[in-house]
Amino acid sequence: MREAEYPDPERVLLHLSDTHLRAAGSRIFDVLDGAERLERAIAVIEASGIQPDGIVFTGDLVDLGEEDAYAQLREIVEPFAARLGSRVFWVMGNHDDRAGFRRTLLDEQDADASAPIDRVDELDGLRLVTLDSSVPGFHHGEVRDTQLAWLADVLSTPAPLGTILAMHHPPVPSVLPLAASVELRDQRRLAEVLRGSDVRAIIAGHLHYSTFATFAGIPVSVASSTCYAQDLTVPAGGTRPQDGAQAFNLVHVYDETVVHSVVSVDAPRTLEHIDAVEARRRLDAAGVFPPVPGLSAPRKDAPTEPIAVLR
Repeated sequence: MREAEYPDPERVLLHLSDTHLRAAGSRIFDVLDGAERLERAIAVIEASGIQPDGIVFTGDLVDLGEEDAYAQLREIVEPFAARLGSRVFWVMGNHDDRAGFRRTLLDEQDADASAPIDRVDELDGLRLVTLDSSVPGFHHGEVRDTQLAWLADVLSTPAPLGTILAMHHPPVPSVLPLAASVELRDQRRLAEVLRGSDVRAIIAGHLHYSTFATFAGIPVSVASSTCYAQDLTVPAGGTRPQDGAQAFNLVHVYDETVVHSVVSVDAPRTLEHIDAVEARRRLDAAGVFPPVPGLSAPRKDAPTEPIAVLR
């Protein structure tokens, strides 16, 4: 008999990005409907049965900043989140419009439309900071001095389960050279604020492909797009968007680590399905049981001998 190495995660986040909805039936590249692609991703998520603590959308929620597109996004996402019993967190991207974002997604009618949309939320001890890296009228990213001062103040007090920083422009190199024209600028200044803080992970979007790195010693996880993805098999130096490889990420926050998993929307052919009941039976057969907080001895109900051999 032995305990599994890790108990269940403390918190689970669903990380989606770059949904790029358009209003009035307009299509990206005259082909793609961002709403349809998002609904397809949602169907995959719901079929999995996962119940995340939070759903984070890391920017480029709509493609042209249209308020009708934001309204449609809410109509799709809010019932979905309610069915999962999860909270929703929105992050500004370079395709988003601050005024429309505030009015339609945040119900802020009288707020300063020009001010960055930065927030702090808590998920039972896990702090989620959303940082607005957008620059109105441009596609590159920046973080203002006032935002850096605000962030430093927020992070001056550690959170019980640490902090996840969500932003649109990732502070990582891109493997596609053209992306340097729209990258997050002056990243060193952000690193100075984050280094040594309780930020356990940075989650972002913008690149339209999944990638991972570290920044100021902090793991960075970039989610691909639910709308369209970049083809990384393009001949070196080029860029080639594709209607394929759409994905989202799962973020499992454990006591000592944070696990980021890329989930493809269009899964290939299923080869085998082991449901939860059968998985538990096989674990019991192998003599493996989940750790119980505060309990070092095996559970009384744990089997003492394997009842079958794991395949």
